Amino acid sequence: MAVVTPFRALRPVPEAAAKVASVPYDVVSTDEARALVRDNPLSFLRVTRSEIDLPPETNPYDAVVYDQAVRNFEDLKRAAPLMLDDTPSLYLYRLKMGTHVQTGIAGCFSLDEYEAGTIKKHERTRREKEDDRTRHILELRAQTGLVFLTYRASAGVDAIVARATSHAPLYDFVAPDEITHTVWRVEGDDLAALVHAFGAVPALYIADGHHRAASAARARATLMEGGHRSADAAALVAVAFPDTQVQILPYHRVVKDLGTRTSRTFLQSLRGRVRAADGGPTPARQGEVSMFLAGRWYRLTLPTPPPGTPRAESLDVAVLQREVLEPLLDIGDVRTDKRIDFVGGARGTGELERLVATGRAAVAFSMYPVSINDLVAIADAGGIMPPKSTWFEPKLRDGLLVHLL
Repeated sequence: MAVVTPFRALRPVPEAAAKVASVPYDVVSTDEARALVRDNPLSFLRVTRSEIDLPPETNPYDAVVYDQAVRNFEDLKRAAPLMLDDTPSLYLYRLKMGTHVQTGIAGCFSLDEYEAGTIKKHERTRREKEDDRTRHILELRAQTGLVFLTYRASAGVDAIVARATSHAPLYDFVAPDEITHTVWRVEGDDLAALVHAFGAVPALYIADGHHRAASAARARATLMEGGHRSADAAALVAVAFPDTQVQILPYHRVVKDLGTRTSRTFLQSLRGRVRAADGGPTPARQGEVSMFLAGRWYRLTLPTPPPGTPRAESLDVAVLQREVLEPLLDIGDVRTDKRIDFVGGARGTGELERLVATGRAAVAFSMYPVSINDLVAIADAGGIMPPKSTWFEPKLRDGLLVHLL
């Protein structure tokens, strides 16, 4: 059963929350991060992407970057200021993007359950990214980024959340991307009731934040080796949303060149493997992919995987990989091949057209989004989804609820 534990959050005073809150460290490049903080000295990106305060040629994994993160963290504690809640609490975090609304429970979750598989994964992680966030946690003695979890919706949990969110929130602001972030603190009878009700949730699933979770586990192991065995070190700070509320957007593919083929010969070879017809920028259903090539959109109909194919290998991104990317474009491992890049659904298909029109890509593939049921089923079976399968939107903001170790 899933366990959620109250914790004492380090968080900004209400009047500073909108300025402190920052996008997750891994959704922006260094240049984009610099642009975002240019007029905002309180941005938490100065903690999570501290290389932005160092010379441009600085290696982002150099020791000076982590030293700078520690200095920036201490400076922000004073400047914002950041306050440490006096008693442990749970928090409710609501995201509103247009008409879409989702409300999750923010608290500490068990790293023992993560390692035992009660908190289920669906992605592999990259060692260098784990190394980076593990060192970040250890140097700051804090988990600064929230892991995004989901769970099968519970009527009992929903009722308590509805009651607790009827009170005045701690924070309520609209970020520059027009997403509304609202946070409540849960105390008293509602706190005890929420902990109890959540204990009946059978499993949790990592939606976004596999590297943060893996890094927290590695940091815990390092601290234990050094004799540091506090309950805080054994916990992972995260926000858990019911599966009925989360929103998955497509994760598109762009390829920089066609190898030795021209647009015409590539299209000819493609039609030997999949059905291709004139179409629009957005696929209508699973099994379809929209392709932008030489200024035109095409609708690709992927072959249906044979019966018995594992669910992860039946996803559109997996079929596209087998039928098009590898045999026609010689892209074997999308995790390491520099010729392929990925565009999260929030940027829209207009970004795909722009990349091709400006010559930064030769061809773009607009995907149909993976369903939450696919994710849960694959995780329950112990499977691994293909890289860059899901883009969850809206994103949680860093800096609002920090977990000190």
